[in-house]
Amino acid sequence: MIELIYPEGPAPVLSGARISRASEMLPVVDPNGYVTGQVSREQCHREGKLLHPVVHLEIIDRFSRLYLQHRSPQKKSWPGCWDSAVGGHVSYGEKVIEALFREAGEELGLFDFNPHFIKSYIYEGAEERELVNLFAAVGSYDLHPDNHEVTEGRLWTMEEIEASLGTGVFTPNFEYEFRLAKDGLTALL
Repeated sequence: MIELIYPEGPAPVLSGARISRASEMLPVVDPNGYVTGQVSREQCHREGKLLHPVVHLEIIDRFSRLYLQHRSPQKKSWPGCWDSAVGGHVSYGEKVIEALFREAGEELGLFDFNPHFIKSYIYEGAEERELVNLFAAVGSYDLHPDNHEVTEGRLWTMEEIEASLGTGVFTPNFEYEFRLAKDGLTALL
């Protein structure tokens, strides 16, 4: 896991950033996790190439099935696609592990799990550049999708996932991550 290294005082707000009380501020980082600035979530995605940290959680059961979330039609990016069980931004001032537990609680009502770090990687999409910290949780959990960001969830076999790759069923980030981390996930079993 790439721990974020914050400066002693507040990181500078990047030029042109508009801050309001409702703005979620995100850290801007270099590939090693050094925080070089902060920016609103809206500006981060509008500019598209500001590297910012996110967390992903893959949930895998003892039968090698992955729990995936179905993204809400209200989501700005990839509405209606299937994606990692949990995914979200690290807020400015937050540690990576804090963000992981916050996002798991918000999206799935999942608070009691033992995260296993899988890997960190940089993902570049059309509208984002993310420093992804990928974790996995092994087991069967009583999950409750929030019905705002996540409309439903279900377990997928590895064969089902592989048969659906490249068909538009999944987000591009999930497809990239699945190919990158499949062996690491199944090694946990």
